[in-house]
Amino acid sequence: MQLFDTARQAVVPFEPGPEVKMYVCGITPYDSTHLGHANTYLTYDLLIRRLEDIGHTVKLVRNITDVDDSILPKARELGIDFLELAAAETARFHGDMVALDTRPVFNEPHATQWVAEMVEMVKTLDEQGHVYNVDGTVFFDVSTFDSFGAVSGYDEATMIEYAAERGGHPDDPRQRNPLDFILWQPSLEDEPSWPSPWGHGRPGWHIECSAMSKGTLGDTIDLHGGGSDLIFPHHECERAQSEAANGTTFVTHWMHCGMVAYEGTKMSKSLGNLVFVSELSKIADPRAIRLALMRHHYRSDWEWFDGDIDAAAELLGRLHVAANAPDGPDPEPYAERLRAALDDDLDAPAALAELSALADGMNHGGSDESAPTILRELAALCGVDLTAPPAPLD
Repeated sequence: MQLFDTARQAVVPFEPGPEVKMYVCGITPYDSTHLGHANTYLTYDLLIRRLEDIGHTVKLVRNITDVDDSILPKARELGIDFLELAAAETARFHGDMVALDTRPVFNEPHATQWVAEMVEMVKTLDEQGHVYNVDGTVFFDVSTFDSFGAVSGYDEATMIEYAAERGGHPDDPRQRNPLDFILWQPSLEDEPSWPSPWGHGRPGWHIECSAMSKGTLGDTIDLHGGGSDLIFPHHECERAQSEAANGTTFVTHWMHCGMVAYEGTKMSKSLGNLVFVSELSKIADPRAIRLALMRHHYRSDWEWFDGDIDAAAELLGRLHVAANAPDGPDPEPYAERLRAALDDDLDAPAALAELSALADGMNHGGSDESAPTILRELAALCGVDLTAPPAPLD
């Protein structure tokens, strides 16, 4: 298997051991699962299915960030407890993942349940001289970590720009360097608070994943993933603090997914153009959602159009008819090309083309009675269960 590694900026062999330790950044549960989320989680689900197909056991950890600078203002706006909001949206997320038939996680740590481990990691960083404290706010000093920036490969100006856009505070006068980031901070009066050596407060965003990945998978992860918007600052900061604290390689392979726009416009909550999985599932078979997303390579930025679901529903119908045919062409060449496509940097569009081509061949007849069984197996490898007929498109 060959996969693109973000840090190396190249497609390289992915050769883990029999057990694959995979950490994928999960949701911040203050809103519903949208197609950008689905695109990311279905990408790693497809990778897991192929790794299992090869013979690996995959330990997937996908966290729930139930305390950070996004969920607390939303809970305040709604006038409800942040944990109540988190519980409701996490339940909806789980429903979406079940509907999309994703593989189960090995562990799903909630940030609020790992604060003690976060405090311990910050204490370790403090003891090793990587932090400084300003009135109870503890910052990671990036000047103490020589290879800061190695995950993203961005220059300093770009990192500062993205830090400002994505939750950082490069203009904070308390920081020694604009790229320094918060490990621990005092809580506001209406925010949750935990004890620490630096006073009562709450963790910074990045330290959460470092502590939860260490606690569930150990110091080194085979593959760490998420959307490309997490490359910087989140994953860059994760690597710095994890390797500074643990003294060893944090991640062997970094993998990131592209962003999804909506009919020519960036998909975002502020623009009100998010396409939610729970809403789309009311009018479309969830298997068609998966097929629609597979039309795009995971590293590509792309646009969703409302008509995409119609084409995917049509394909699902053809696949189902073919899966119930009595025979078809020799399926082995299709199977070989489909698996080769997945092994070639998880080329889902090419794999989908082979699935579609086999179905078309079967719908035109043949003499190989194994073809329907192989088609169902290949569809299942892609996460599409063909045992039930497609739900009608509303």
